[in-house]
Amino acid sequence: MAIAARTTAENRAERSPRGKRLSDTVARGPLHVFLIGLALLWLTPVVGLFVSSFRTVAAYSESGWWTALTNPRQLTLQPYLELVQNESLWTAVLNTVKISVPASLLVVMIAALAAYAFAHIEFKGRDWIFILVVALLVVPLQMALIPVARLFGLAGIFGTVTAAIVFHVAFGLPFAIFLLRNFFIGIPGDILEAARIDGASELQIFRRLMLPLGMPAIASLLIFQFIWTWNDLLVALVFAPGSSAPLNVYIRSQMRQYGTSIDIIAPGTFISMSVPLLVFFAFQRYFVQGILAGAVK
Repeated sequence: MAIAARTTAENRAERSPRGKRLSDTVARGPLHVFLIGLALLWLTPVVGLFVSSFRTVAAYSESGWWTALTNPRQLTLQPYLELVQNESLWTAVLNTVKISVPASLLVVMIAALAAYAFAHIEFKGRDWIFILVVALLVVPLQMALIPVARLFGLAGIFGTVTAAIVFHVAFGLPFAIFLLRNFFIGIPGDILEAARIDGASELQIFRRLMLPLGMPAIASLLIFQFIWTWNDLLVALVFAPGSSAPLNVYIRSQMRQYGTSIDIIAPGTFISMSVPLLVFFAFQRYFVQGILAGAVK
């Protein structure tokens, strides 16, 4: 009897982890279904845009994009082949790169130097200046459009790529400094003191210690800033119209009544959207590290 009871107890103990996992799965089932449904709902516009980018204007005017799922003969590469031959679109893509890359690099470089100073260099008024930087985070971008446009007009750079770059750098620095400072302040000061005792200058410490140790936060910030700048429309509409217009402004200019130029808008929009998506999925681990770096310090 004792042996049988012991065997039953052992079997019950072996089955309990399986039963627990099964019960957890059943309990979380509704949540998983909800999340999957939410993800599918979020992806529906993306799928619709992707399918529409392979349809002709005639097919678009006759039926909705979902009809192509049951009739794949509607899909064609013609919109993309015609788009490749469009010189105006490639000019817009080049303008987008000219704005996004310098604006992202400048924000990261300036913010990294400022964050190092706020985190590990003692100077008069450091805390008050940092509070002022944090306060700039709540300033709406729209408030500065008209004053800065007038200022750029006096400086002679309004309507150029340079104007868009300067504006993006100015409004990207507060968040960048806040994020990197919160990461840098978590680096032990004893390492920096040891480097100073060995005769290293502040610039050498920044280049040889802070940059390698802060690379996760710096890389995530660079990706964040690039995506924000690449997806920008408002700033580009105000400061970079005409020949300096980036891709989003060019796509918007193709919008007409009754959806004409859909053969340019759909594939052009998908190309514009695919670049940030590729960057995000390629470096998403840096996003997680950067968010945690700025949240838990």
